[in-house]
Amino acid sequence: MMLIPDFFPSLGFVLACLVLGAVAGFFAGMLGIGGGTLLVPILVMLFEQQQVTPDHILHLALGTSMAAIVVSAFVSLRTHHAHGAVDWPVVRLMTVGVLLGTALGTFIARLVSTQTLSVFFAVFIAYIAINMLVGLKPKPSRQLPGPAGLIAVGGGIGTISALVAVGGGAMTVPFLTWCNRDIRNAIGTSAALGLPIALGGTVGYVVNGWDVQGMPAQVLGYVHLPALAAILCTSVFTTPWGARAAHRLPATLLKRVFATLLVVLCARMLWKLWAA
Repeated sequence: MMLIPDFFPSLGFVLACLVLGAVAGFFAGMLGIGGGTLLVPILVMLFEQQQVTPDHILHLALGTSMAAIVVSAFVSLRTHHAHGAVDWPVVRLMTVGVLLGTALGTFIARLVSTQTLSVFFAVFIAYIAINMLVGLKPKPSRQLPGPAGLIAVGGGIGTISALVAVGGGAMTVPFLTWCNRDIRNAIGTSAALGLPIALGGTVGYVVNGWDVQGMPAQVLGYVHLPALAAILCTSVFTTPWGARAAHRLPATLLKRVFATLLVVLCARMLWKLWAA
């Protein structure tokens, strides 16, 4: 890992990260998705413009996104808790599996290639977008599984979240609504679960990227510190706005707009991969 003080991102890079943080923070609070689904593909584009080594671009985007989710998850958690929308017994059980899963996911991420991670990320985000657009309804009799089942589900969510640097809401919200939980309760519970996912994932990306050669300056493992600072400067304000909006406005239109944006971003990532 390199920490060279004479490297400073361009003003355009910083401004782009500020805007990115504002948008991602709002959607993280409103939909309980952590914001990584939006952060990662755009950070990939920004790091390409900064001429980061191609072999490290996606890993750096994933690690930086996961670190940014720590703050947005905490702010979102507080706001949803104030509205009584967090199911804490479910959070406690799923957190056990989440912490084990994030450790496994960050280890796997270091072993696989950027191309493999890109395809996995794009397929996963496409699934999220389709799920948002279709909005399939569960059977009325379906309920949450028992403690062992919740821990197992948490483990799967933690592993995938670490691999694609999302707060877990993209899986937690559909899972809880599939089990007939109210959408606002699902979003609030997902926001709370996003904090241990983000903490475990951030530690994993810092540790697994610590001794990697050829990294840009001002990084901590796979976390790009200037990008992280700029994202946090705006997301810390917009995340509570989004969380409050989730309890006041219908989210159907915003989900469709967000899903369309995800499709465009994933198409761009795959196009860059195949064109290389």
